[in-house]
Amino acid sequence: MTFDPKYIDHVLTDNFEDAKALFLAPLMAIHYAHLVMLAQRGIVTGDEAHALRSALDSISVTKIRATPYGHQACEDLFFHVEQLVEQACGDDVAGRLHTARSRNDIDMTMYRLRQRECILGLFDATLSLREGLIAQAGQHRETLIAALTHTQPAQPSTLAHYLLAVIEQLERDATRLRAAFASTNRCPLGACAITGTGFPIDRQLTSHLLGFDAPTGNTYGSIATVDYLLESVSAAAVLLAGLGRVIQDLLLWSTMEFGYLRLADGFVQASSIMPQKRNPVALEHARAIASKALGQAGAVMVTVHNTPFGDVVDTEDDLQPLVATTFRDAHRAVTLVDAALRAASFDVARLESRAAAGGTTLTELADHLVREHRVPFKTAHTIAARLLKAYSDRPGAPLGAALATISGDLLGVPLQYTDAQIAGILSPRHFVDVRRTHGGPAPAETARALADSTHLLAEDTRWRAEIARQLTTAQSQLHAQAQAL
Repeated sequence: MTFDPKYIDHVLTDNFEDAKALFLAPLMAIHYAHLVMLAQRGIVTGDEAHALRSALDSISVTKIRATPYGHQACEDLFFHVEQLVEQACGDDVAGRLHTARSRNDIDMTMYRLRQRECILGLFDATLSLREGLIAQAGQHRETLIAALTHTQPAQPSTLAHYLLAVIEQLERDATRLRAAFASTNRCPLGACAITGTGFPIDRQLTSHLLGFDAPTGNTYGSIATVDYLLESVSAAAVLLAGLGRVIQDLLLWSTMEFGYLRLADGFVQASSIMPQKRNPVALEHARAIASKALGQAGAVMVTVHNTPFGDVVDTEDDLQPLVATTFRDAHRAVTLVDAALRAASFDVARLESRAAAGGTTLTELADHLVREHRVPFKTAHTIAARLLKAYSDRPGAPLGAALATISGDLLGVPLQYTDAQIAGILSPRHFVDVRRTHGGPAPAETARALADSTHLLAEDTRWRAEIARQLTTAQSQLHAQAQAL
């Protein structure tokens, strides 16, 4: 078959290079697993299996990676490897390796093998980020901050409380990634072109040897569906969207105006003209890379959308590199944020100096009036708002006298408080300490939450270690059974 030079230049060459980079190792693993199964089921003889295994052993992965796509009558990487097998053991024996399979089920299995790596790589990055954030939160359970709503000072909280919100979001990201891994970790090999085969194959065996949990079900769906792929891309997209919002906060906190966060010297760059600059470029890169990855995730969805429900190239050669790049950039963004924050420092004094600015503790005054005097909250809210206005109009005026006047006007009976009592009620430390609601900012509650997050991190780490053990065991078993042929 002779391909048009334009088709070669604009499609086949790129696809060949992408396949070498992404799928050569999975393809070789599939060849060995399928061969072991064919031999055990008696579909090929012992001599044929030995010759095929020797042929596969003779193939140099390094040499293939260095081989450019030429104008040979070779469509893709699969046919290139097939030619090498033929050269090693002859056409008759080489042709038996393709019994009871198709490029369709080979490709879909390759994609899942590769996708497992993408998911686990991103999962690993989130584990590390969670570990770093838990350590930071543990150091700042008492560090007061002004929590913002609508970008305005709202209520006092603690830095640990803020970081725990980020940690919990990442914990849910981990749940989504684990679910995506479970959907991905099923083996399509044996579905053949789309309807399976009449040969007595053992799909359980090939699935086991390749480290999958089980074979896929319906053979049509094994070839046609890509929901497993979209699930993992969606999990990555949700992670990136959430992380991007946090990065934006961190960049604001790094500004001169906020001054809450200082990146280590290794994560900033100077200006070529302004000597004083400490540009927080690591976080800027993380934001850009995360946005890039999120855009790529959207492109994956758009590429697949409205394609026929079957074997179509739209979900294969041109899509898979985009998926790989999405996860690569997602991993880069998460890793960069993790590294930058581990080396960063927070200005505790500056954070705490802003905790009560703008009347952030007035909610607690209103709550206090409701608890202690049974004042309706709406009325208590009005009293607190008027007290803030009185203080703004006359900063030096005694708060006790102002509160008595305001409450007397609204309730008919003045509430008597000393200035010291009001100052205590309006203290940001008091505000935080009384908020012991589950998930709240009180140090005792954030200590409990941190213990829970530490436990969950250990659980996810154990799951990841078990997956690594299973994959390593499968790889060892595949090698041993192949070499025994």
